[in-house]
Amino acid sequence: MARAMLEYSKTVLKKVSFDAKLFIKELQKAVSMLLPEEIEELQLWLQQFITDKPELKQTLIYIKS
Repeated sequence: MARAMLEYSKTVLKKVSFDAKLFIKELQKAVSMLLPEEIEELQLWLQQFITDKPELKQTLIYIKS
């Protein structure tokens, strides 16, 4: 079940990546719902996902290292 939430969060983030404010809002929701180990995985995915999206680079601050 928890794994499904991580995959769902990734799907939503991909769909809203056109708008940085909406992306941040959805990222904050995802972080509040995921387990700590899932947040680490989401952080790794996010770093890879935003490599070609400079407008989303500031979103990394919303995931605690």
